[in-house]
Amino acid sequence: MRIEPAGALVGHIAVPGDKSISHRALLLGAVGDGETAIEGFGRSADTEATLAAVRALGAAVEEHDVDRLEVQGRGLRGLDEPDAPIDCGNAGTLARLAPGLLVGQEGRTFELTGDASLRARPMDRVADPLRRMGADVETTDGRAPVRIRGVGTLRAVDYELPVASAQVKSAVLLAGLFAGGRTTVVEPAPTRDHTERMLEAAGVGVIRRPTSVSVEPARAGLRLGRVEIPGDFSAAAPFVVAATLLPGSEVTIHAVGLNPRRIGLVDVLERMGARIAVYNRRVVGNEPVGDLEVRSAELVATTIEPREVPQLVDELPLFALAAALARGESVVRGAQELRVKETDRIETVTTSLRGLGVRIRSAKDQIRVRGVPTRPKGGGVDAAGDHRIAMLGAVAGLVSREGVELQGAEAVAVSFPGFFELLDTIAQR
Repeated sequence: MRIEPAGALVGHIAVPGDKSISHRALLLGAVGDGETAIEGFGRSADTEATLAAVRALGAAVEEHDVDRLEVQGRGLRGLDEPDAPIDCGNAGTLARLAPGLLVGQEGRTFELTGDASLRARPMDRVADPLRRMGADVETTDGRAPVRIRGVGTLRAVDYELPVASAQVKSAVLLAGLFAGGRTTVVEPAPTRDHTERMLEAAGVGVIRRPTSVSVEPARAGLRLGRVEIPGDFSAAAPFVVAATLLPGSEVTIHAVGLNPRRIGLVDVLERMGARIAVYNRRVVGNEPVGDLEVRSAELVATTIEPREVPQLVDELPLFALAAALARGESVVRGAQELRVKETDRIETVTTSLRGLGVRIRSAKDQIRVRGVPTRPKGGGVDAAGDHRIAMLGAVAGLVSREGVELQGAEAVAVSFPGFFELLDTIAQR
């Protein structure tokens, strides 16, 4: 796909429902009591994998519209043993959260697998704490396929995460629903808290502290009832960055999730000089929501410290592009988690942007960008099957002088199937 340069982005848009919350709504709805109505479901290849998974586990799901679903819960311990391995596709959230629920399905056996990219990602980081709780979990040389044999009551643990990971935290908290007492997860840095918020909404006892979170066992079951999902900030982020970088831009993105542990990119861009305003703040489905108004601005360099990384880990590729057009040298430290995403994103971001004329270099856990406040030349970007790199290439094409030839553009379907069509509606050329 050829991405031509744009003069500006102008208009009002809405983005699909939050992918992270959509996964969790389906999984918790499947083990809930009664029906769970999901409004604003973020439909993508990843969430379709979770939809297929909960059906394979015996939960009936009625699709009233593309973004309106109704899940008939099976109860906390009522999931079925499927006839075949569950294919998680490329959905790391599904592959890492589902074990937290499957370990409590006594007497049943499950296998989780996925595509080549997912099978290359580390799974012992989930299996190890679950084993400490008494779960029977086997990985394949530390990766998927993962085999789980459900047991009865698990042991409550106090578990300190070796790396900041919302997925691992969530798996342990979900397993804690089946434990004999209070389960606590200690974080080295705050990560997204969608699981905690949804468990609270379902009636589970949750205790949150600055550096840890605890859950009580769900002896009375859980009931969500209705989940309203806000727009996905990660889906909004490419538009935020493009509008900031293109002179004359003015874009409003409506009903975006503004969870403080998800919008680190906004904080970073604002300290670089970006003009981002939030209107109509409200709470939707236990999550903060608002409308983002973004205007173009000149940026200055900044440094992202390791503690900030979890709040914008998915947006770091876009940050690197913004840094390329900022004045001065920007640095990201403590970004080693990027190396175990769909691709080694430190390498793919460095290679992609360097090929466009950006002065960027990387180390084991760092990215350094020497910014120049002018458009990069352009060239070619290979998404390498990574949806975040595909969106990075698209935004790079918009802000370049000569455009970008994007290979593997179809990867955006993993999280945002209508991305290019929406981009075309507001790009001024």
